[in-house]
Amino acid sequence: MKTYITNIGSKLVTKIKGFRITRSVFAYPYVLFMSLFVVAPLVILLANAFISNGQFTFSNFSDLVRDGASLKTLSFSILVGIITTSLCLLIGYPVAFILSKWSSGRLIVLLFILPMWVNFLIRTLSTRYMFEALGIELGIGTLIFGLVYNYIPFMILPLHTTLSNIDKSYSEAASDLGAHSITTFLKITLPLSMPGILSGITMVFIPTISTFAITQFLGGTSAHLFGDSINTKFEHQLYGVGSVMSLIMLALVLVSNYFMRKTNRGEAARNLW
Repeated sequence: MKTYITNIGSKLVTKIKGFRITRSVFAYPYVLFMSLFVVAPLVILLANAFISNGQFTFSNFSDLVRDGASLKTLSFSILVGIITTSLCLLIGYPVAFILSKWSSGRLIVLLFILPMWVNFLIRTLSTRYMFEALGIELGIGTLIFGLVYNYIPFMILPLHTTLSNIDKSYSEAASDLGAHSITTFLKITLPLSMPGILSGITMVFIPTISTFAITQFLGGTSAHLFGDSINTKFEHQLYGVGSVMSLIMLALVLVSNYFMRKTNRGEAARNLW
């Protein structure tokens, strides 16, 4: 018996001595986290979307198609997302462009990011109380204002990073060749900043149509987005239809990332040549 225990102990000591801490070891906590909080929820969504009463079915998809209210909410959410993203781009691009020319631009960009360090709900509630103090009725206008206010840093930050990394020698060469500043912007700066534009659009558009907290505080009773519909489905224990709607949001995210990566690859290839 003692010999058997001694052999086991010697084997354990050998394994411990032979153990090496490699780079892959530090990835184990990340893999565990992703498995528990990303992969597992996606598997549950897929199961709820395609399985009903223990059988594989597409009934949840047909229920969603028959539910005209959810589809109208989706179209309205896309419209609000387009408006919000356009406003963020119209406001954010000039700001990022000007700050990219300043030596203190990064410090000023930090001022745009500072409100993000405040709790999301506190910022939204403060905006609501501001409208109530001014006597402004809550509705679509206040909702879009709140969306732009909350998501415009996600537009300015990638734009500023992209514009700051553009080689200034391109603009200087165009100026030496007699190109007008507007021509230089349209032919050089704008095309080279497309990766930042697409990144900002993705980071603003998807969260906009999927949000539900901002609509509850700033939308009043007349504005509901797709995220509100998903939340309502789960509150009423309609997990199948709610999971299908969540998969639609996931599909939008994947499509957006696909086009963004494709554009970035094309831009990298052009820069290489």
